[in-house]
Amino acid sequence: MNRSMSFVLLLAILVSVADAAWEDAHATFYGDISGKETMQGACGYGDLFQQGYGLETAALSTALFNNGQTCGACFEITCVNSQWCIPNTGPIIITATNFCPPNYTPPVDIHWCNPPNKHFDLSMKMFTSIAEYRSGIVPVKFRRVKCQKSGGVRFEIKGNPNFIMVLVYNVGGAGDVNSVAIKGHKSSWISMQRNWGQNWNTGVDLVGQRLSFLVKTSDGRILTFYDVASESWGFGQTFEAKSNF
Repeated sequence: MNRSMSFVLLLAILVSVADAAWEDAHATFYGDISGKETMQGACGYGDLFQQGYGLETAALSTALFNNGQTCGACFEITCVNSQWCIPNTGPIIITATNFCPPNYTPPVDIHWCNPPNKHFDLSMKMFTSIAEYRSGIVPVKFRRVKCQKSGGVRFEIKGNPNFIMVLVYNVGGAGDVNSVAIKGHKSSWISMQRNWGQNWNTGVDLVGQRLSFLVKTSDGRILTFYDVASESWGFGQTFEAKSNF
């Protein structure tokens, strides 16, 4: 086999692998064009504009949400096999920030977020980027992609001395965090518990200590962020690490 034939074969294999990565789902939208209704979702990110996610977001059905463990993951979505798909538009990329709850009120066959359906409830802006508004729902192809975030991983500290809760957000790479540990400069590493979404908590009093964090994402990558917050940190403050995944 000559070099050119080998290259063609390799290219064909790569294309085949890429095609196999796509899965079938459906997409709808919720809220109006301003996206106000998409704020304060089940992942705990709060104001998505303030946190840097904007309207490039989606609420996931039960089959994709995974009890909040998928929060922060990024997906590439494209409209397919519908007269309502907007021609010549590329795929969109969204971050999972909310949950689309199931609805078992009859007739259940129209409730797209019920298990085992894989479904994305997009912001109106993102839905109308790939499909006509009047369609309401369209079939899509989707796949996980790496999250591209600007700046470092961010940590918003909430709670009180006896209950520290930290929102971990703006996470690149896999995007979804599956474990967090915290350390004061006078303490050892302390494993945090997932409270809800991407909020993690501990009952250890670390007030007055410099805080470091160890974060593991779903792809197994681990990064340690030393001295993210100084001794004078306070509840309600957000701190940005110098690096990202």
